[in-house]
Amino acid sequence: MVRPGACSLWPDRRTVLTAAGMLLAAALPVRAARTGPRLAAIDWAMLETAVAIGHMPVAACELIRFREDAVSPAIPEGVVDLGLRGSPNFELLQLTRPDLILTSPYYTQYESRLRTLAPVLNLPFYAPGEPPLPKAFVALHTMADAVEDPHAGRRAIERSEEELRELSLRLAPYADRAVCLVNIGDARHLRAFGFDSLFGDTLGRLGLTNAWTAATRFSFLAPVPIEELAAMPDARLVIVGQIPVEARRGLSRSVLWQALPPVAEGRVYQLADVNPYGAVPAALRFARLMADAFEAGPTGLA
Repeated sequence: MVRPGACSLWPDRRTVLTAAGMLLAAALPVRAARTGPRLAAIDWAMLETAVAIGHMPVAACELIRFREDAVSPAIPEGVVDLGLRGSPNFELLQLTRPDLILTSPYYTQYESRLRTLAPVLNLPFYAPGEPPLPKAFVALHTMADAVEDPHAGRRAIERSEEELRELSLRLAPYADRAVCLVNIGDARHLRAFGFDSLFGDTLGRLGLTNAWTAATRFSFLAPVPIEELAAMPDARLVIVGQIPVEARRGLSRSVLWQALPPVAEGRVYQLADVNPYGAVPAALRFARLMADAFEAGPTGLA
């Protein structure tokens, strides 16, 4: 234990991480010549958009969590992790020598500081009461222009539109029922995804109807009592993401849950994790998982 006023001989965790990041950042230009500008992504939707147009950033925030929560697109290990989105490591960011920093209105509180390091591209994706998918498609075009590769934006848009059309054909047989999209918080509460969420908006693009028609607050409404699902007896219930262990145990003992028509009649489906605040790649992942889940059949979750 270090006495008050004494100097520790051991560096703190941030110092160690920064030093490791410096070595990684310094090595980046040596590993491969880049044909485009060096990008650094603070926001995850912007990170996904950059990958979609074929311009992998040299640095981005919270990559360990991104790989767990968003899963795809895959981010190479060589991309420098800048730490928390809400508190990026500015020293490490400077060392990566970005030509353009990608951010969003979520992080305007330090945009002026980012601009001292490099030009900033700030694009909106999510606004209360507004569907985000059109903004995500516009972002492909806008970012591609910003990196002086407009053809990449057009190609990404064409590929994505074509995949959505193909997935909508796969899901057409399931358009007979509305879909209720939720994320389980605990055995008594859930998050409901409305039309202004990425999932709800994508659902409409796939030709399916969102059973949740009530207002939401900034893309989803939470917490919602599970008994609210009783108002949607004919819907297919789609659970997005993992269910906490304690919540799953509680649901297995819940008389209310077992009595809900989608549960009692075997219309419950579960998807793997998807980034709820992602961009076009997240929308496509959600759509693929939906098509696969519906074709595979209900999970029998109890």
